[in-house]
Amino acid sequence: MSCMINSSQLQLVWLKRDLRLADHPALHEAANQGPVLVLFVIEPEYWRLPDHSARHWHFCRDSLLDLQSSLAQQHHSLLIRQGSVNDVLTELYRLYGRFTLWSSEETGNDWTYRRDLKIDAWCRSHHIDWQQRPQNGVIRRLRNRDHWTDHWQRRMQAQPLPIPQLRSPSRLPPLMSIPEVPDGCDFPAFMPQQPGGRTAALRCLNTFLTERGRDYRFAMSSPNTAYAACSRLSPHLCWGTLSVREVYQAANKALEDAETTGWKRSLRSFISRLYWHCHFMQKLEDRPSLEWEPIHPLFSDLDRHLDKERLERWSHGLTGWPFVDACMRALNARGWINFRMRAMLTSVASYHLWLPWQTSGQVLARAFIDYEPGIHWPQIQMQSGTTGINAIRIYNPLKQGLDLDSDGHFIRRWVPELASAPLSALHEPRMLRHPDYPRPMADLTIAARLAREKMAAIHHHPRFDELSRAVYQQLGSRKRNGRAGRRSRRHSDYAATTSTPQLSLWN
Repeated sequence: MSCMINSSQLQLVWLKRDLRLADHPALHEAANQGPVLVLFVIEPEYWRLPDHSARHWHFCRDSLLDLQSSLAQQHHSLLIRQGSVNDVLTELYRLYGRFTLWSSEETGNDWTYRRDLKIDAWCRSHHIDWQQRPQNGVIRRLRNRDHWTDHWQRRMQAQPLPIPQLRSPSRLPPLMSIPEVPDGCDFPAFMPQQPGGRTAALRCLNTFLTERGRDYRFAMSSPNTAYAACSRLSPHLCWGTLSVREVYQAANKALEDAETTGWKRSLRSFISRLYWHCHFMQKLEDRPSLEWEPIHPLFSDLDRHLDKERLERWSHGLTGWPFVDACMRALNARGWINFRMRAMLTSVASYHLWLPWQTSGQVLARAFIDYEPGIHWPQIQMQSGTTGINAIRIYNPLKQGLDLDSDGHFIRRWVPELASAPLSALHEPRMLRHPDYPRPMADLTIAARLAREKMAAIHHHPRFDELSRAVYQQLGSRKRNGRAGRRSRRHSDYAATTSTPQLSLWN
């Protein structure tokens, strides 16, 4: 049995998706209260969930290694543990006695929501004070959306917090290194991807605000130009190597210094998306069930069913629609593709292939290196037409290819079996007769028409508008004008587009 340490003033800072030292409210306040122990728990059960993958872990591991290096500069340690958080807290309670637990508020998936309920119960049973602090624009226990924009502005304009000076407790528990993979996870040891960590985040932010972002406003739409022109900061915001406030203020400073109209427009466009980043996370915060339940309840009646062959072919870029397949293969290889193409991939899965959005959403979650549940699931539902307050967008992938890859460069790169195919055939798959490339899975025109008819039947339900008003009241944006979005009318004032449908939230 371990001896008790007389350390009632210990401040235990449990990191989740907030892997930084700067502008970290929970860490900053904890450092002002007493000696600090910084903890990260690798939860194998979490990493085995169907919405997580090796590429998420490798980005997280990069970020932990970088954080560990930053703490070492203060002669401080990062305590790594594997297992359940309850077990880890029990271990530390036996060693230190009572402590104050600190963490950032997290808007995660359903698993983390239920995990936190268990942690709250553990803290209550052990008389532990658990202090949680916001780290972005999401408001916990928000009564309604009427003044949410004002709250967001105040948080974004507040002074970012400096890196605190940390005092170590008089005795540390045994330390362990950061493992290559979590216990029980069959992850490859290495996967090429965007590097994680604050060092990489600051470099990425700087190159975007000084070089790469010049043509952001226009280049973000095409997969040929978006990879370089978009900020690529979304995984860093996802894992908290940068705070939203830091990025917001750096972008506004760049806007003040910008000398050309084009630069200013691109920066304004980017800044508006930071607002929408938190707006969509607020939806999941207010309604955790939207990870699996349609936002508008009537869409539970849709007869979307899981066709495993269709899902498999769509997941691997074998639909027979060249531009769709090129986008999916690029995503699988890189872990990132621009928002417009994400919306198209979701639209194809939900409408043309009539797959359940929950299942296709998990496939995309595993593929996106920047999977942020609070953005991902509201967006998946929006692009699948189940919100009741957003205009339905059924993308025509042939038109998207003609508009965004007119010379076929992107298709030829990512679907190499079609490298020698004539340009006309690339954008009209019915003309393709290639032995190594599959025939289209469906007729796009017929599939889109059938999907529209099924969606229209829901919209004509006598209670549709009534239920849409309730959805809007809880989740809809109140920002009517300005750069961040606008409202438009459709069936009623409430069954309306409450956010701009082409916002690049994953940049």
